[in-house]
Amino acid sequence: MIYEMTIQIRVTDMQTGQAWYETLLKRQPDFVPHEGFAEWELLPGCWLQVAEGTRAAGSGPLRLGVNNLDDERERIMRHLQVEHFEIHSRSEVPVRWATFTDPWGNRLGLFEYHNEEDKAERMRIC
Repeated sequence: MIYEMTIQIRVTDMQTGQAWYETLLKRQPDFVPHEGFAEWELLPGCWLQVAEGTRAAGSGPLRLGVNNLDDERERIMRHLQVEHFEIHSRSEVPVRWATFTDPWGNRLGLFEYHNEEDKAERMRIC
């Protein structure tokens, strides 16, 4: 039985990387056990680890669900100097999504449910 998960993203400069992810996530890390490592619990039992090191090739994207994809894209472009990135949608997919990269080349993304009832159901499960 799987009861918890973590995903690790690596950055070459931990001080800059931690600050970048603090801005992305709008908060300080939940756990900093030692130099070169920080963790955020994004949902109960779901942890994002940012560690100093070399990026793993071909990983990602890590996509995060948001309430307003358009607003979050604008905030990320403005506050994190991320280049403009497109929002995608397909009729058979229940979400709109977008993908961008952090300054270290890690692929990240956001998504937003088309239907408020679908979003409410996913939030209820969490």
